[in-house]
Amino acid sequence: MTSEPTVRPGRPFFSSGPTSKFPDWSLDKLSTESLGRSHRSALGKSRLKYAIDLSRELLGIPDDYLIGIVPGSDTGAVELAMWNMLGARPVTVAAWESFGNVWIQDAVKQLKPANLTVLEADYGEIPDLASIDKGDDIVFTWNGTTSGAKIPNTDWIADDREGITINDATSAIFAQEMDWSKLDATTYSWQKVMGSEAAHGMLILSPRAVERIESYDPPWPLPKIFRVKKGDKINGAIFEGATINTPSMLATEDYIAALEWAKSIGGRSELVARADRASKVVLDWIEATPWLRNMVSDPAKRTNTGVCMVFQGEWYDGLSDEDKAAVPKKIVKMLEDRDIGYDFNGYRDAPPSLRIWCGSTVEANDVAALLPWIEWAYEQVKTELS
Repeated sequence: MTSEPTVRPGRPFFSSGPTSKFPDWSLDKLSTESLGRSHRSALGKSRLKYAIDLSRELLGIPDDYLIGIVPGSDTGAVELAMWNMLGARPVTVAAWESFGNVWIQDAVKQLKPANLTVLEADYGEIPDLASIDKGDDIVFTWNGTTSGAKIPNTDWIADDREGITINDATSAIFAQEMDWSKLDATTYSWQKVMGSEAAHGMLILSPRAVERIESYDPPWPLPKIFRVKKGDKINGAIFEGATINTPSMLATEDYIAALEWAKSIGGRSELVARADRASKVVLDWIEATPWLRNMVSDPAKRTNTGVCMVFQGEWYDGLSDEDKAAVPKKIVKMLEDRDIGYDFNGYRDAPPSLRIWCGSTVEANDVAALLPWIEWAYEQVKTELS
């Protein structure tokens, strides 16, 4: 392709986090009555509780699971779960990309629980999860945000498990169905699939997780923002609209607006379908493009959110490592400068790659409009580096 394409994406937002706002989002869609009010006021707590209740409804979370809004985005929620629950049993931490490796480092260098097993795999692969003992506590990432590799199923989690599962679901939840019967602590952040503002995390606890927290006191100190017990019992107020520290009510209203939009279009099933439609456009294009391959070799493990692709072919393979790393950066800059597509470079710690976010707030036709531009930019870069 030598000439510039003529069709431009209507919404050029392809970042994997914070992700695109929902279609037709605008500030005037946000309720503002809670702004300038205390989050502890009846109004403030009611809006926080409404965000929790809408989340439960849309995600189909069982009634006996607790849902809380916690500090520190998904990172804070995962670490809160790890700091409160690990150390009671043997632990396996499984990771296959950058963020999962953060949880490994937390376990290895910070918490240092006895009987720790680490399972790792390269980008695009998943370790042998079936090898995990059912007596272990398990920390894992449902969907590899920086590799595009997701777990294909939850068959590897035993129904009669003795340990608890801690599931970082931030780049999957709302776009992929969760198997709640296998999940004890599940976390996510507002700025991923729902495209809302950042800073706050969601913590979802099963009755088994609550029992662990109430029956176990870890040997390490807990920072205030990780403390979810009051005496020997879970602090139920945290899961009814109270928060450990002061939340942003503006961010809360933005999340509520996204949840209300999701409900208006058909709920969780339509959110999943939207991600499936957008990702299929990219997945099919990668298969038809000889100079690209999906970072994930097994189709059953390919995500429908942050689709990651690497370059291949005789021309690319002959480049220096420096030039190989420059190819995706140059493509992205060329298209960002033209306002065609923003923030779709691969993650900084991943192999040189492109990563196109196809989550539930993205339109499939915008993804389709981006791809010919990538082809055009690739040819420009190829000429420049040849």
